[in-house]
Amino acid sequence: MTTIKVNGRDAGLDGVPVHTTVLDWLRDRGLTGAKEGCAEGECGACSVLVARPGIDSPTEWTAVNACLLPAASLDGQEIITSEGLGRSTALHPVQQEMAVRGGSQCGFCTPGFVCSMAAEYYRPDRTPSADGSCEHEHGPNGFDLHALSGNLCRCTGYRPIRDAAYALGEPAADDTLAARRLSPPPPPVATQITTNEAEFIRPTTLPQVLEILAESPEAQLVAGSTDTGVEVNLRGLRPPLVVAIDRLPELREFDFEAGEVRIGAALTLSEVERLLAGRVPLLGQMFPQFASRLIRNGATIGGNLGTGSPIGDTPPALLALDASLVLASSRGERVVALADYFTGYRQTVKATDELIRSVVIPLPLASMTAFHKIAKRRFDDISSVAVGYAVEVVDGVVRQVRIGLGGVAATPLRARATEDALIGRPWTERTVGEAAAVLAGEGTPMDDHRASSAYRSAMLGQSLLRFFAQHLAAEGVSA
Repeated sequence: MTTIKVNGRDAGLDGVPVHTTVLDWLRDRGLTGAKEGCAEGECGACSVLVARPGIDSPTEWTAVNACLLPAASLDGQEIITSEGLGRSTALHPVQQEMAVRGGSQCGFCTPGFVCSMAAEYYRPDRTPSADGSCEHEHGPNGFDLHALSGNLCRCTGYRPIRDAAYALGEPAADDTLAARRLSPPPPPVATQITTNEAEFIRPTTLPQVLEILAESPEAQLVAGSTDTGVEVNLRGLRPPLVVAIDRLPELREFDFEAGEVRIGAALTLSEVERLLAGRVPLLGQMFPQFASRLIRNGATIGGNLGTGSPIGDTPPALLALDASLVLASSRGERVVALADYFTGYRQTVKATDELIRSVVIPLPLASMTAFHKIAKRRFDDISSVAVGYAVEVVDGVVRQVRIGLGGVAATPLRARATEDALIGRPWTERTVGEAAAVLAGEGTPMDDHRASSAYRSAMLGQSLLRFFAQHLAAEGVSA
């Protein structure tokens, strides 16, 4: 029997169509707190809490978009909805603060805000400031406002919601959800669900997945489902075979060694950010700009590369870091430089029976790095242009440079002409100005609904000038 534990009670999945989302499944069961606002993971009205393996505690309550995940992917798992946090006669602390501080008007978005806030409330390493002061985007109680970057409100206004978040204290000693963090989360279970329209399989080992891919290369692999879920909801995608790979141990390895960083493809972006702990500054700049915390809690680094999208945020950063991918199939493994991975619009060298096992970043890192993202919104938006920089200057001369670009061509790419214009030349305003003119023409910047070709060209050139000025300022030198 396939089940999900919802608010402490088991609920069956038998007979539920494979492509049913967690959101629709919950609402069909009468749990209507979670709402559908966009069906693509941008509004947060659907967020729920999932018990996931933790980094700072055995279990962490993680907020995810219920509108994107297939219900079948949570077989054997444990979730909490807004209804499970508290009751009208006994509000949860998050609900109480939202109520008394005027954090809700129409209430449509409120349950989603509450679940995202609860995940941050229960974050094991949330630490109040010593003097009770607020830092940029962090409250005196240690609340990180990025936890709400994927939740939109159209009528209340964010000030009272922020006030509610910053008023939260520590969980009480008898808080059952806080105590739940001390026990391991439910392990992944082998799942096979077949309905009239499709089949869902969760293998327990990587060889099993590779065998499935060898026999059925058309199988749709899903991890966080932040891309596939949108296709299912908005474009009617109904793959006949879905294979879940998000909990495979072989795809969740992480090593930071003397010669390289190895990141498992099924680690979520939030997990990678915390595991790196700022040790790769270029990625540290990229993570907060990648969609929202809700999306990063589900999206995997392998999934973002596997789609082959020209506007993904990880490729420009990883291209600048000279990353390689380990591709695995039943025939064995091979290593491909990311710069050679993309071959056309959403096309790559990855064979139909292969998957991305890990991402490898060589060490040491360049001393000057940056990630620039130009988009219409500061957070939770698709980039018009994204640029990753890794530059090494020795005795005033550029000895090494890698520049990764996204959003300016059919594929992510290295700015080879600009790199050639910089390498071996003095790191001066004149050199950078000449190279910026070259960068403005890289990738034959395109026209689309996000930005014009002229705008993209201008932003590319300005980006390199900005990078130069930022690093001069960091060194205390006037531009």
